[in-house]
Amino acid sequence: MSTDLLPAARQPILAWNKGRIIGQKRPLMPRHVWSIRVRLEMAGNARDLALFNMAVDSKLRGCDLVGLRVRDVFAAGRVKERASMIQSKTGRPVRFEITESTRLSLERWIRDPEMIGLEFLWPSRIHGSRNLSTRQYARIVRGWVSSIGLEPSAYGTHSMRRTKVAQIYKKTGNLRAVQLLLGHTKMDSTVRYLGVDIDDALSLSEGIDL
Repeated sequence: MSTDLLPAARQPILAWNKGRIIGQKRPLMPRHVWSIRVRLEMAGNARDLALFNMAVDSKLRGCDLVGLRVRDVFAAGRVKERASMIQSKTGRPVRFEITESTRLSLERWIRDPEMIGLEFLWPSRIHGSRNLSTRQYARIVRGWVSSIGLEPSAYGTHSMRRTKVAQIYKKTGNLRAVQLLLGHTKMDSTVRYLGVDIDDALSLSEGIDL
């Protein structure tokens, strides 16, 4: 048979997600948080240390975190223990705690000469931009996770948002508390965000002996 009559050989088509990690970004584990924090402290990086601590404590979306103003967290000469802001996605307020270690790092950053007279908590170093963009923040997060040997494609800005609530849910199973902390309007959103499934529910149930 003439080779002209044979079907043309087709190049194998690679799956679009081959070699990529798809789905929700993983939360950081407590050991990851401490490793990144120690590295930033040793490097004397006041801005990134304060940003990292606030990302973990506040559980804010990236767009809200980078939009924080100094007045949102600082009043009467000190960093607030609790703060609130209006979420850009929902238009609803959300409250968050600022733990002692985060308050200390924020105070050092706010009193840094680089911050004198500035309105935004995370000013941009790019001329013409007032504050960090979400893209810049995402790049910073990739740098953090890479610095401790984690795969950057498995983590992102939502990893920071999920880190503390993942531990809260793991220890308490209290979805309502997590919903309030994330500022979700619907419980379904919280369930999907945490990736709660039947195995999680059964594990919680198995821990109750009546």
